[in-house]
Amino acid sequence: MNRASATPVLKVHNLSVGHKNIPVLQGLHFACEAGQFISLLGPNGAGKTTLLRTLSRHLPPLAGNILLRGKELTKLRALELARIMAVVLTDKISPPLFTVEEFVALGRYPHTDYLGRLQAEDISRIQAALQAVRAEHLQRRQFSDLSDGERQKVLIARALAQDPQLLLLDEPTVHLDLRHRMEVMAILRDLCRCQGITVLASLHDVDIAAKISDRVALIKDNGMMAWGSPETVLNSASVSQLYNVEQAVFDSALGSLEMRSPTSSGKAFVVGGMGSGALVYRMLAKKGFAVATGVLQKHDLDFHVARALGAECISVGPMETIDGAGAEQALRVLATCDFVVDSGFALGPANMANVDLLHSALRQGKTVLSLRSDIADLFAGDEKNSLYLCQDADQFLTFLDTMDAMVFDRPAPLSVPQPESM
Repeated sequence: MNRASATPVLKVHNLSVGHKNIPVLQGLHFACEAGQFISLLGPNGAGKTTLLRTLSRHLPPLAGNILLRGKELTKLRALELARIMAVVLTDKISPPLFTVEEFVALGRYPHTDYLGRLQAEDISRIQAALQAVRAEHLQRRQFSDLSDGERQKVLIARALAQDPQLLLLDEPTVHLDLRHRMEVMAILRDLCRCQGITVLASLHDVDIAAKISDRVALIKDNGMMAWGSPETVLNSASVSQLYNVEQAVFDSALGSLEMRSPTSSGKAFVVGGMGSGALVYRMLAKKGFAVATGVLQKHDLDFHVARALGAECISVGPMETIDGAGAEQALRVLATCDFVVDSGFALGPANMANVDLLHSALRQGKTVLSLRSDIADLFAGDEKNSLYLCQDADQFLTFLDTMDAMVFDRPAPLSVPQPESM
């Protein structure tokens, strides 16, 4: 269903919201179009819930205008408002003696007669709402017996039964496990795409907001710090400023946060590329190692992950052959590191200089850990006393935990002797 219109579903002009004439947010301007998913992001206490409660008419605005389908919100009759807007707030609801079907049926009150009698169309809309949230199998259950995830889906179903054009939600995935969190967000996304419903939700998960939203509003310091598409608004600087975080960095290319750790365990040089190093960087960061890496082509997945984690990153342009200055710089940095990791990158004409880095590390007597499945040919002519095969991530992590005590499996063709403790 497409409810596209020249008139925004919701338009806010110079809005101030708060409690008892004390403003929490001021000077808000934005418009929500039909079928958009809009995320409100910001730290706890920033005013996201106060804004939603004002938009839903639970609180009066302190100043400014709220237009719903071009009409002043304050002038809409309650029944007219309920036919346009549905609300799912964080208030705990546990109605006694209601089945799920009966509870969802409460959402039909704007469309029934004054006695609240359900007609065939109402029954059909109730069933459609349950199906939309994948909860039709719950309809005979008691609402009070449901899990948190099931309750959240049923609350959304009750809101959908109103047949709204705008759905307001306050932290719809709070307290939910991963499965129900993903399921609820997928349901909300589908409501926008398939039914043309506008969804305005406060969220804490920046990763999810980046992937699902058409617009994001960054709420902080008594106002709206930024508004726009997540592709333009969400970046390392804006997310760090929004949440005052230094330990995590948001990368817009990845659409996710990477956790940085204090470096207190030495420094590793990772020879990576083609996405092979991302997991290695994260494992090293988790264990407190400083990381240098190269030579990477810009816009490689490894390039973005390494940069987000704060690694020293030696790179060349996208699709460029790795040679010359980049390889020489990498060799200089490698010489200052405590050990080297071969991430198991795929071999090709453009990255043979990275193979030379591994050979150079072995000639220098550097400890080289390889996550490559078959290293016999790659290192056939090298001195192999300091070359170790880590057959999986667990073995690699164990090495990081026991730098000088771990005995490693080695590829049978190489017959590498046991190392002296480092």
